[in-house]
Amino acid sequence: MNSRQRRGVILLLLSVLCALAAFAGVLSVIDDVNSKVGPEVTAYRIKDRVAPYTPLKAGQFEKISMPERWLPATAVTDLDQINGKIAVTTLASGSLLQSDMIVARPALQPGQQEIAIMIDAATGVAGKITPGATVNIYATFAGEKGGQAAQSKVIVSNARVLDVGELTPISQRNDRTSRPTEAVPITFALSTVDTQRVAYAESFAEHVRLALVAPGSEPTLAPGDRTYTLDKDK
Repeated sequence: MNSRQRRGVILLLLSVLCALAAFAGVLSVIDDVNSKVGPEVTAYRIKDRVAPYTPLKAGQFEKISMPERWLPATAVTDLDQINGKIAVTTLASGSLLQSDMIVARPALQPGQQEIAIMIDAATGVAGKITPGATVNIYATFAGEKGGQAAQSKVIVSNARVLDVGELTPISQRNDRTSRPTEAVPITFALSTVDTQRVAYAESFAEHVRLALVAPGSEPTLAPGDRTYTLDKDK
């Protein structure tokens, strides 16, 4: 073997060694990435905006995969978790679905009925009433021609809210004008007697208003506290 051939063999061996070193480097990088990223797991992303208090369905979400180590502890990994649940706030498109975004829809207790009424957005507690909240329901009645004073009554105390619908345009009419306004359908869980009271107030009261009760407090109203007239302040 002459010197030129020896140089060729040496260069060939060097090329092979360099190739092996490069391959080993690539494997090392891949192993390093895998060690940092880890295995992938299933998660779910919101397709389109979901309004608050909307019942959740599987079609509102898309399945994705992401590294387990980057997945929040609250992430929903099984869509069975949304059964019987509603959105507690607005779910933005593209957001990762997490368990703290959803709550169980409140259920009826034995002896209760569902009743839904439209509450004027201006006279309700706008944006603060959510499923599970407790409210007092007030109704105001105009005075009669015989001289009876106008009254404000607590129709139902400590009413439990089951559901809050979407803001809906309505038309409010009186003897002199018709003005557009907006109302929210709110569903309550009430006894038969309280259901009748609310139905009566919605039909005959001038206004029906809600007062949000602080969480953890359910004060009992004395009989004399249910009705208010202006002459009580004299």
